[in-house]
Amino acid sequence: MLDYNALAALAAVAREGSFERAARRLHVTPSAISQRIKLLEARVGRILLDRGPPCSATAEGLLLCRHAEGVSLLEHELHSALPGLRDDDADHAHTTLRIGVNADSLASWFVPALAQVSEQAQVLFDLVIEDQDHTLALMRSGQVLAAVTAQAAPLQGFHSTPLGSLQYLATASPRYMARYFSDGVNAQTLAQAPALRFNQKDELQARWMAQLPGMAAANVALPNHWIASAQGFVDACVSGLGWGINPASLVQAHLDEGRLVQVVPGVELPVPLYWHCVQKPGALLVLLGQAVSQHARATLMADG
Repeated sequence: MLDYNALAALAAVAREGSFERAARRLHVTPSAISQRIKLLEARVGRILLDRGPPCSATAEGLLLCRHAEGVSLLEHELHSALPGLRDDDADHAHTTLRIGVNADSLASWFVPALAQVSEQAQVLFDLVIEDQDHTLALMRSGQVLAAVTAQAAPLQGFHSTPLGSLQYLATASPRYMARYFSDGVNAQTLAQAPALRFNQKDELQARWMAQLPGMAAANVALPNHWIASAQGFVDACVSGLGWGINPASLVQAHLDEGRLVQVVPGVELPVPLYWHCVQKPGALLVLLGQAVSQHARATLMADG
């Protein structure tokens, strides 16, 4: 039988990144947190935390953190059915959901879904930001309970719901276009024009370029500015720092007012997105899934 106070301590340290912050969260001393985790590690015979800083869960620790979050969801279900069992302490009254989401969804449409759920339930969100092509790996490793992903096929034991497509446009400032693309957009000019890239996993530029005539087989090494920020992409495009692939909803006002133009008018990049969650989610995850689907339908482009 696992000590669930120790599990709560482990999950708190993994989430907060330190024993001190976890202790404040659980209203105990750092030494109490340390003792609980040492006893849990002795119980399972594994190191569960990389002591950092910041502290982070090991692979085995992640499994127990996922179990602790599942217990928290079950307790939320029980408290909803039997309110008399609810602990009125504020920290224990909230359930934390750890969700994987890509930065562009977070910047363009996802937050209102979270706000809708927070108005209906005592829930806190721990968002793990990852490229849409890689959020499913977060679920596979047990780091998140649900995720927005570009992968349609669900993992075993999970369910996939189509959300629609996030529409991307390649944009740049008119001055930037005149500087780098006065002779047209082709392999030669693209190889000289600084582009914006989110991180090493970002392949949207290559996917967009593959749609251009004669570019599918071209091997163009783009000079990149590395900017891990959705809003930073927009600002960098407007300022003329580079050209970038941006969600249409984030740049439409700039396009309408002439601060940005499409690098190649009419060449767009739709990226289908899906909501992945366990096949039998509790009421809280059902509520979140409904809100995510609702706001996706209102914002994303319908597929098919």
